[in-house]
Amino acid sequence: MNTSENKKSSDNICEDCGAVVAEGKAGCLKLFEEILAREFSDYRYGKIHRLTVDAYSLQHPDAYMRSGKSFAAHLTGIYTALESEDALAVNQTVQKWLSTNPKFDKPARLPEQRGNIKVTYIYSAVDADEHSKRVQEWARDVWSAWSEYHALAKRLVGEATTKINNS
Repeated sequence: MNTSENKKSSDNICEDCGAVVAEGKAGCLKLFEEILAREFSDYRYGKIHRLTVDAYSLQHPDAYMRSGKSFAAHLTGIYTALESEDALAVNQTVQKWLSTNPKFDKPARLPEQRGNIKVTYIYSAVDADEHSKRVQEWARDVWSAWSEYHALAKRLVGEATTKINNS
């Protein structure tokens, strides 16, 4: 393969998540935006919206996790959705805590490999049930790729809960 063929191939790979998609990173974002439109237009898709956003953000941290606050929001969001029995209440507590602007720095080093399942898998779901199932699979795969941050997510949720419940 010559250099121009290599360039063309890499133009069709999202540099953040590795998805093979026309226009690379820009194409990946377009698919994500179409998924969001689907979730906003039909409540059956929208029930899993938060998890969709958290999974995509963890695969694209340069754009969606720029600050410690956004890092904490998405990391705890996926943790809570997958590991908590009352995700809605816990997420509301974390959001209240984050609104107090706690001092928290985003780690300097984030996982290079951020999961094997990509947004293209979600995009190709044929109905709401399949969409929901695929988002769950995707989120679990992404969460697994972030395994070195599981304890941090748990600690942040604990800090948020303690702070909000004691205020």
